[in-house]
Amino acid sequence: MAKRVAVILSGCGVYDGTEIHEASAILVHLSRAGAKVQMFAPNADQMHVVNHCDGKPTEEKRNILQESARIARGDVTDLAKLDVSAFDAAIIPGGFGVAKNLCDFATKGKDCTIQWHPEKIIKDFHKAGKPLGMCCISPVLAAKILPGCELTVGQDKQSDKWPYAQTAAAVKEMGCKHVNTDVDKAHIDVKNKLVTTCAFMCNAAIHEIFDGIGVMVKETLKMA
Repeated sequence: MAKRVAVILSGCGVYDGTEIHEASAILVHLSRAGAKVQMFAPNADQMHVVNHCDGKPTEEKRNILQESARIARGDVTDLAKLDVSAFDAAIIPGGFGVAKNLCDFATKGKDCTIQWHPEKIIKDFHKAGKPLGMCCISPVLAAKILPGCELTVGQDKQSDKWPYAQTAAAVKEMGCKHVNTDVDKAHIDVKNKLVTTCAFMCNAAIHEIFDGIGVMVKETLKMA
């Protein structure tokens, strides 16, 4: 039987939505594994819109679901309609949309709150004993929702290779265990059925990020 996987998006573009290369890598690895995929996103306005040429916010307003449809080639469903019983696993790619549109980690750090639908869905998958895969910044959602879980956002010492290492300190303060992991690896929290990999939290070659996401997808499906 093909594994049924919900992929949760948060817009389109690294600075205000889903990181496109991460979403694409997840979809390629799921396709190769023969999984049946449905993509979801909240039907709500983005926190803001960022010009990806200069990295500066604009005055535009954009809808998260409509922007996510760019990645999904139109085949995306309102997150409010996600029925956990219809899926074996869920995977959440990163991008600042996670920290801006699915929660407010971008502005509040460890004191963030998660939007209602993402929080409910993560809790429901966890309660049902179904695995969750997360990469890049999206493990902060697990850190907030699943106290005591184990995860990785890469390394905890800042360097040119690890420009976002301060995130590790924030997730520790949120009550979970951070495990230093290289870009081509994933960390598996067996107890919580949570698989995480750092992806673009690392300044690495894109094929290394692709490979790390492949490990995350493979280990998530293995538990489904």
